[in-house]
Amino acid sequence: MNQFIRGFILSASLASIPLQLHADEPARRQALFGDVHVHTSLSFDAYIFGVRRTPDDAYRYALGEKIRHINGYDVQLHGGPLDFYAVTDHAEYLGILPELDRPSSPMSRISYAKDLFSRVRSEIEAAFHRLTNSVKTGIGIPELDNREVVKTTWQEMQASADRFYRPGHFTTFAGYEYTSNPDSQNLHRVVLFSGARRPEMPFGSLDSANPEDLWAWLDGHREKGIDSIAIPHNSNVSNGMMFQLNDFAGNPINSAYAETRMRNEPIVEMSQIKGTSETHPELSPNDEFGNFEIYEILLGTTRRGKAEGSYVRQALQRGLQIEAQTGVNPYQFGFIGSSDTHNAGSPVEEEHYFGKTGIPDGLPSTRRAMVVAGEENLRGAMSTPFYKWSAAGLAGVWAERNDRADIFAAMRRRETFATSGPRIKVRLFAGYGYSANILSRANFAELAYQGGVPMGSELRVSGNSSPIFLAQAMKDANGAGLQRMQIIRGWVENGVTKEAIFDIACANGAPNPETHRCAPMRDTTDTRTCMVNKRSGAPEMKTAWRDPDYNPARHAFYYVRVLENPTCRWSTWEANREGASVRPGLPLTIQERAWSSPIWIKS
Repeated sequence: MNQFIRGFILSASLASIPLQLHADEPARRQALFGDVHVHTSLSFDAYIFGVRRTPDDAYRYALGEKIRHINGYDVQLHGGPLDFYAVTDHAEYLGILPELDRPSSPMSRISYAKDLFSRVRSEIEAAFHRLTNSVKTGIGIPELDNREVVKTTWQEMQASADRFYRPGHFTTFAGYEYTSNPDSQNLHRVVLFSGARRPEMPFGSLDSANPEDLWAWLDGHREKGIDSIAIPHNSNVSNGMMFQLNDFAGNPINSAYAETRMRNEPIVEMSQIKGTSETHPELSPNDEFGNFEIYEILLGTTRRGKAEGSYVRQALQRGLQIEAQTGVNPYQFGFIGSSDTHNAGSPVEEEHYFGKTGIPDGLPSTRRAMVVAGEENLRGAMSTPFYKWSAAGLAGVWAERNDRADIFAAMRRRETFATSGPRIKVRLFAGYGYSANILSRANFAELAYQGGVPMGSELRVSGNSSPIFLAQAMKDANGAGLQRMQIIRGWVENGVTKEAIFDIACANGAPNPETHRCAPMRDTTDTRTCMVNKRSGAPEMKTAWRDPDYNPARHAFYYVRVLENPTCRWSTWEANREGASVRPGLPLTIQERAWSSPIWIKS
C-alpha cells in the first residue's frame, strides 16, 4: 500500500469529527470532479460476472491506484485522482451473492446457491434469470431474504466510505442504488446520504417499486436528521416512465407530488456508460449535436424504448407545462454525470476504456467494437451490444471545500454540471446588472455571484430586456481543445414545448449574428493514430450573451453545452490496437462535452 493511500486510511478518524460550519463563500467555489454511481462485488449483477473488487478497492481506484480486473489486467485512472466518489451497490440482494458463495455460510447450502454456482450453464442461467426477474417484478425470492446479511453489508459499505474520507482532500459518500425496474423499464435511483448519520437498512425496490414510496422513506429519515438525495439515472431506457406527466399510479401530477419530488431529487444523472440522456433526434430533430451516444435497449431485453418521456431536455419542458397547471415544477433539476461501473473503477477515458460489467465486456472480443468471428453464436448477456455503450461520465460540482457538507450543498442547490468523461469545467450565471468589462475582471466569479444567480437557480424577470448570461468553460488539461459553447433554451408556447439552440462562442471566431452559428469546422482527427492535436481548439471560452429573441412573458430555462473538438471514440482506439476495422455503424469519432445545470427565468 503506498504512502498516499496509507495517509487516507490513517486519517479515518477525521470522518467522525464534526466539521465546523464555515461561512458560505460563493466566490471561492472550485470545480470538483467525481463519480457517485459505482458498483462492486457486493452487487448481485457484478458478483455473478466475476467482479471481486471491494468498496476499498473502488476508493483506491478513485485515488489513482491500480486495481486488478477479473480478466487479469490492471486498470487505473490516467487523468489523475478524482475529488469525490461513492460506492452505490444495489440495495436489492445487497451482499447476498458473496454470502451464497462463501462455503462456511449456511446460505451456501441452499439449492439456489448450488444452481447459481453450478458448472452447468443452463442451471446458472435459470437461477440468474430468477434473480433478475425478481428485481423486475419487485417480488423477492424467499430463500434469499436475509436481512442480517444486507444489514452487515450496508455497514461494511459505510465503514469503507468513512475510512477513505479525508475532508479537504478526498470526499466519499455512503449510498446505494434503488433498482425499480417494472417490466424492464428503468426507474433506478442512486441514493446518497449527506453525512455520517444513515438509516439502519437501505430501502430497495423489493420494499416498493414505486419511487414515491422511496421519497416518503427519505422524507421520514430527513425528519430524524438524516438528509439524503435520490438521483435518477438512465431515463433513456425508462420507456417514457421516468419523466411522465402522471404519477406512478397514472394520476396527473399535482403540486404535492411535484414538491416531494423536487425535495428528494434536485439533480439527475444524464451521462453514463449506458448512454446519454440529454435529448434524442426524435425529440430534437433540429439539434445537429443531439444524436450523441444514444442507447435505447431496455435492460435485459431486445426491446427499444420510446423517446417520449425519457430525456432530460423534454423533462425540463414538461416541468414548465406542469408548473403552469399546478404552480410547482417537478422537473426543475440540475445535471451530473457518473459511470455506473460494475468493476469498482470508472472507465471514463476513451483511450483506456475497459468495459462495465466484468467478464461479459471485459475483453475486446466480448465488447465487439470490431466484428468478431462466431459472435452470432453468443448468447444471453454476451449478446448485449456492448459496443454501443459509452466511456462516460463524470459529475462536476462548484463547492467551496472538498468535503461532504459543501459538495452535498452544491448538489442540493443544483450548482452542478455533467460531462461525458473529460474533466471539462463549465459554469453559467445570469443577471441584469453586470458591467461591460466583467469578463476581464480578476474577481469575475465574485462579481458574477454578486450581480446575479449561478446555474441551478431561478432568476426573476426585471423589465423587458434579456438578462445577461455569463458562460465560462475550460478544457480538460489532458483533453482536446474546445470547439464551441452553446446555450439551449426551452419553453412552452400555447401548450406546445419549444427549444432553440444558439452558438455563443466558437474556436474559429465569433458566431454569425444572424444564424447564431459558428462557421463550419472540419473534423481533422487522424483516426489511424487517434493522437489529439492539443494546439487545435480553445483552452477556455468565456462570454456574455443576451437572448436575441427574448420575451419577458415567457417562462424558460437556459443551459450551456460545451463541445470539444472531435476525438476518437473508445471503439476506434480499440480497433486500432487490435489491427482491425471498427464495426460498421459505429462513429469513428465523437465530440466529448459538458453541460451546465439550467437557470430558470420566471416572472
